[in-house]
Amino acid sequence: MTKKEMLDPGRDRRNAIRVTDRVLLYYRITPEKEYQQLADEWQRGIMPYSRETLAQMHLYTGAQTALGRLGERDEDLAEFLRFLDTKLNLLLGMAGKGETIFDKLQSQEVSLSSTGISFATERVFPQDERLEIHLVLLPAYSYVYALARVVGCTENTGALLKYRVGAEFSLIMEEDREKLVQHNFRQQTILLRHRRVRKE
Repeated sequence: MTKKEMLDPGRDRRNAIRVTDRVLLYYRITPEKEYQQLADEWQRGIMPYSRETLAQMHLYTGAQTALGRLGERDEDLAEFLRFLDTKLNLLLGMAGKGETIFDKLQSQEVSLSSTGISFATERVFPQDERLEIHLVLLPAYSYVYALARVVGCTENTGALLKYRVGAEFSLIMEEDREKLVQHNFRQQTILLRHRRVRKE
């Protein structure tokens, strides 16, 4: 535990909040050499969102977040702008080369905290395998990027996907960690409200 965490015990409690949720997820195995290069850039202050592919994701999800806020005030205008945004993205996709990260995102149920993630998979992941994680938190379309280390992989008995992998975030920007904390607070509040309504 760091000195800062000792002075702020609430920090651990906030980070420990874990929820089960459906998100958009894409992950890939990161070779050790590539991981070390990314980690080195991170340590030197070169943030991952400066990379072209991640910058594009950030722009897209940022637009969706803005449209969501606009929809609370003027749904007709927001719907029209969503149509234009979708059409523009389709045209850009046709003109582009190959799949983007957004094309690879899949809706998946996960167990999520600000310190790690667990999800079902078709394959076994060895201990300490490095993963690159791309998350889009719904419905706000908040984009989170992290590098993670596999801490466990177990059989997912009776499920469609055979295994369940647990990974700990090893490199994540503080603003992205805060997005996870706030998202999990909201999800927990919604769950507690639903339970209270059912009891009543």
